[in-house]
Amino acid sequence: MTYSLNGIAPLSHLGVIRVEGEDAAKFLHGQLTQDFALLGMDEARLAAFLSAKGRMQASFIGFKRSATEVLLVCSRDLLPAVLKRLSMFVLRAKARLTDATADYSLYGVAGDAINAVAGGAHAAWHKADAGPASVVHLYPADGQPRALWVAPTSEPAPAGPALDASLWLWSEVRSGVATLTTPVVEAFVPQMLNYESVGGVNFKKGCYPGQEVVARSQFRGTLKRRAYVAHAAAAVEVGAEVFSTSDPDQPCGTVVQAAPAPDGGFDAIVSLQIAAAQEQSLQVGAPAGVPLALLPLPYPLLEDI
Repeated sequence: MTYSLNGIAPLSHLGVIRVEGEDAAKFLHGQLTQDFALLGMDEARLAAFLSAKGRMQASFIGFKRSATEVLLVCSRDLLPAVLKRLSMFVLRAKARLTDATADYSLYGVAGDAINAVAGGAHAAWHKADAGPASVVHLYPADGQPRALWVAPTSEPAPAGPALDASLWLWSEVRSGVATLTTPVVEAFVPQMLNYESVGGVNFKKGCYPGQEVVARSQFRGTLKRRAYVAHAAAAVEVGAEVFSTSDPDQPCGTVVQAAPAPDGGFDAIVSLQIAAAQEQSLQVGAPAGVPLALLPLPYPLLEDI
């Protein structure tokens, strides 16, 4: 093992939506899967923006910069379409949405580097401000703590050893917490990515688009797919279909996120039919495609707690 998941990596694949105004949190509360009405200054939220059919159009890490300003961090490739879509629902709310990607620097912080940047590791979705910078603690990867550092571009980068961006992307996969990108927009309800188990869904909050589908999946036993972490010996692409040897005529899953593994091959988050995942005989891309081996999920599912 020649790598170390320790250091600081620039995150050019992420973008920022700024939501400003006295109704900023209230507006987001009515649109996303998480509770933004009670969002404190020391918290962040993992949340999804759904279609009326309950399918994920985007995933966000959201937190307050002030009482009237919320930042939403998401994949840069889907930001323009999601910003346009979300803005359609503002109506009379005192909230203004803008693309603030150019205004902020984003870095991933992993391993011991968190001690200097954030004073140590905290539980996922804890947020702390260090001057103009905000540090959001994330789910760990392979036991290593991780955090998202966000600050105005005028601020110097956090001090610490450099971490290759490819290692950070791999750590995102190994954390098991998927970030939605364009190839898989509207492919999943949140529970298909385990969002209810990693803090991405609040079942006690008020209405939002797609809520009925999410609730039905959770409480009526209709959920047929879950997210898993897996390894393949060759490259796999986001959006690629997964097949099971026992039923090669139709796909049983989809690659959600993938990154080169430092020891070779690719690691991926895949959303699979639960029954197929139990068979452990899976291929990517075609029924005779690249073999896929499931790895232990790095967190318990809500139904198992």
